[in-house]
Amino acid sequence: MREGIGVLVIGGGPAGLAAAIAARGKGFQVTLVDAAKPPIDKACGEGLMPNTLAALSELGVALGSGDGKVFRGVRFIGGPSVVEASFPAITGIGVRRTVLHQRMVDRAQGCGVSLLWNTPVSGLTQEGAILGREVMRAKWVIGADGMQSRVRHWSGLDLNSRQPVRFAQRRHYRVKAWTDYVEIHWGKNMQAYVTPLKNDETCVVLISRNPRLRLEEAWREFPGLAGGLLNAELSSAERGAVTRMCELKRVCHGNVALTGDASGSVDAITGEGLCLSFRQAMALADAMATEKLDSYQQAHRRLARRPHRMGRLLLLLDRYPALRRRAMRGLAKDPELFARLLAVHLGEASPKFLAATGVRLGWQFLAA
Repeated sequence: MREGIGVLVIGGGPAGLAAAIAARGKGFQVTLVDAAKPPIDKACGEGLMPNTLAALSELGVALGSGDGKVFRGVRFIGGPSVVEASFPAITGIGVRRTVLHQRMVDRAQGCGVSLLWNTPVSGLTQEGAILGREVMRAKWVIGADGMQSRVRHWSGLDLNSRQPVRFAQRRHYRVKAWTDYVEIHWGKNMQAYVTPLKNDETCVVLISRNPRLRLEEAWREFPGLAGGLLNAELSSAERGAVTRMCELKRVCHGNVALTGDASGSVDAITGEGLCLSFRQAMALADAMATEKLDSYQQAHRRLARRPHRMGRLLLLLDRYPALRRRAMRGLAKDPELFARLLAVHLGEASPKFLAATGVRLGWQFLAA
């Protein structure tokens, strides 16, 4: 039996590190455990949006000028239509996932979180969790162990609803980015995300519903993108991952709470996964500090509402090409509308602004 602690976080990715940092900020003694060791990588688009950077700043995680490449907005490219918009306030940053993970590890260590790497967890008990052959007692247990969460299963909080899985592949190319935007190239039931990184490196992620599809086969959908990358040198091994939209009826039970993808996820098409998990971490820390986990349940539902709504909208555009082409034509005719939609996506809009944007979008869609 290990000595008891205040908070035990199971899962050492960004969601778990954020939960540990936020709980430590409330004065808890915190231990984080993971079977892997840092830096932990994952296939993702690696573009941190302004709202994600704001959440990181609140957690005390700083990214230096040498960590990544600044980008100033988002560009959609679909056939002959191209629409783009700059962020209404601060910029985003393209940064390698391993760099982000290391900065979060540094912050966790700096604020006093005990980090136990190479430490698998084999189950939960009423007192805490089983680490190897020992039980670590904890007042609160946080499951941040990803989409296939074992903590969720052990605590009886299995998925309430789920959407079909989509499949992502990420590659890094040794080629200078031709843009200071994050680009989303739309093809038939697939998207290619392009994110500028530092040191003349570019991140490309392909997301589709076909688990066997490879970038080489997808280039025909993105001829403009292929022209700049077909002969470029690879600077990392290809990594794959799955992504999907899913929701849980409840994210806490007894002294166990879930956060990040373990607590339900948004499709990577939204670019909201990290920001959502960071905000969840802070809401969970507040709830543990007041010993009212029900308040976390309510905050979790509120935080997920906008990303899920945006995810469903974007997945409609993925599933129905004719609808997407019509939407792209309308946005191309009204560039300011795309800027307004980006502001809504980042959560920087009032209800009045949101209503006016909806009316404007509907008008452009009918006129396209």
